Amino acid sequence: MSSERPRALVTGASSGLGVSFTRRLAAAGHDLVLVARTTDAMERLGNEVADHHGVRAEVLSADLADRAQLSRVVDWIGAGDVDVVVNNAGFGFYGPVISHTPEQEIGMVDVDVAAVVALSHAALQAMVPRRSGSLLNVASVAGFATTPESATYSAAKSFVLMFTEAVHEEVAGTGVKVSVLCPGFTRTSFQDNAGITGKGLPSFVWAEADDVVREGLAALERNQAVCVPGLLNKVAAASPRFAPRTVVRRLSSQVMKRL
Repeated sequence: MSSERPRALVTGASSGLGVSFTRRLAAAGHDLVLVARTTDAMERLGNEVADHHGVRAEVLSADLADRAQLSRVVDWIGAGDVDVVVNNAGFGFYGPVISHTPEQEIGMVDVDVAAVVALSHAALQAMVPRRSGSLLNVASVAGFATTPESATYSAAKSFVLMFTEAVHEEVAGTGVKVSVLCPGFTRTSFQDNAGITGKGLPSFVWAEADDVVREGLAALERNQAVCVPGLLNKVAAASPRFAPRTVVRRLSSQVMKRL
């Protein structure tokens, strides 16, 4: 790919927030590198944004839980002139830890934590020396509190939140922008894949993917360290700081049981 347009790499690009990130970045004039396991879906999306916005879209099929395939993406970032990296890929399971296999739980850590660290490291190694570039990691409002029935997922997203905040400070003054996006309940396929119906939650709790992505990219442009979209989510993110941990755990448990 050779172009004068800025280039953005989006993981988890085949569905959910990844599709919204791809479309919005394409509309802003970015060439795209789309990373996910589902090649057909990415090719359709790539063709769509190429037709609508005149940008180029490259498909890089990879399972980020596989270290060899993850290394391919790391190598691409290291070799390419990428301006924006969006670490959006991730998944979760609903239910007690013992209701899932160790392979499922560890696979979640591989994608939600290890891949984020590896790709963030690769991006910053390329961006910091040239003093430009943007890194957006997608965490979750679940990362602000202990979340029974979603123990590994909330712990993984807490890692992403704190890791990204720390990196934001590490690269301050280099010209590189680093932000973490922490959505709440968002209407995407993530909920279905996680086994969450959401029937016990009122409609006003839910956000639309396009709105979440718009806020996240705007925060990245401002180099805002943490973006929590939506007033309700901001309250949910701030509340654990003012309540005893026992209360936070029990309240989180009650919310999760309504899912």
